[in-house]
Amino acid sequence: MYNILELVTAFMISGVVAFLSTPIIRRLAVKINAVDSPDERKKHDGEKARIGGLAIILGVAAGLIYLQPQHPHMTEIIIGGLIIALTGLLDDLICLKPYQKLIGQVAAASVVVSSGLVIDKVTMPFFGTVELTQFGLVLTILWIVGVTNAINLIDGLDGLAAGVSAIGLTSILIIAITDYRIIVVYLSIVVVASCLGFLYHNFYPAKIFMGDTGALFLGYAISVISMLGLFKNVALFSFIIPIIIIAIPIFDTIFAIIRRMINKQSIGQADRKHIHYQLIDMGYSHQTAVLIIYAFSGFFGIMAIIFNSATMLTSLIIIALIVLAIQIIAELSGIVLNGQQPVLNSLRKLIGKKQNI
Repeated sequence: MYNILELVTAFMISGVVAFLSTPIIRRLAVKINAVDSPDERKKHDGEKARIGGLAIILGVAAGLIYLQPQHPHMTEIIIGGLIIALTGLLDDLICLKPYQKLIGQVAAASVVVSSGLVIDKVTMPFFGTVELTQFGLVLTILWIVGVTNAINLIDGLDGLAAGVSAIGLTSILIIAITDYRIIVVYLSIVVVASCLGFLYHNFYPAKIFMGDTGALFLGYAISVISMLGLFKNVALFSFIIPIIIIAIPIFDTIFAIIRRMINKQSIGQADRKHIHYQLIDMGYSHQTAVLIIYAFSGFFGIMAIIFNSATMLTSLIIIALIVLAIQIIAELSGIVLNGQQPVLNSLRKLIGKKQNI
């Protein structure tokens, strides 16, 4: 059985450490000029400290020191986390080139893989359990690097990355509790608490940004935690559950790549077409746009929790709802057919009719 007092204590330690250390890190960032200035893409007022992710890392470290989790891969997971945190910090301080950040991400992923923590199989209907053999090594590195960058790319509005990460990890936490995966419970609870402690200072209007220090670390944490829990699940469609949980950052990233390829742009070229910017351009306030994406993230999280133990019929219904939600994300992200937005236009008409009643 779980020691509830121990989990609550760890949650409080991580949350309080992140909460109290954020103002200190903010002052340090200003002192060393680790700040973000507004430009064409970044519309915030004045300069903002950008290494706030250090507070999240400190919160996670404090919680883990208290819990002392034991796991065969724990040493390599921590080393990988340190590599990814250092990569993000260096980028925040000296602006690394994209290939340099990629090297750091691959290095962190390689350390994890070297421990034997690999996506070695998935379960699918009709096919059963599929062994991935050597392909699992490549898939694991792609998964860690992909999720790390997905969280980094969605970090465009105050409180967005921290909130979406906390919601996604809460879903993983609930699934881990029901499946009795204690290491996943430990890791999820300290990261969620650290996100919430930091979010107090980061929600709109933010006093500090997490920067790549925090965004890369959170992406790495989510990718590794999901591997420890969700990919090891024997349920049908085990490969799809982690994708559902972080569907917003994953599909926002995929659609960004597609959009840039269609427009013959470099896939690494930044733009203001991500879902969060599109909501702002549609007239929603900064805070409302973030809350809308929180709602989407919560929806996907709930679907994943139900999906984890659903019957085949229920699974198919959930998949249909998820596909509809992804279609909305695609339309918001500018991936439309002949300039049309069928789902969004239908929703606008429905809302308009209700307002007229």
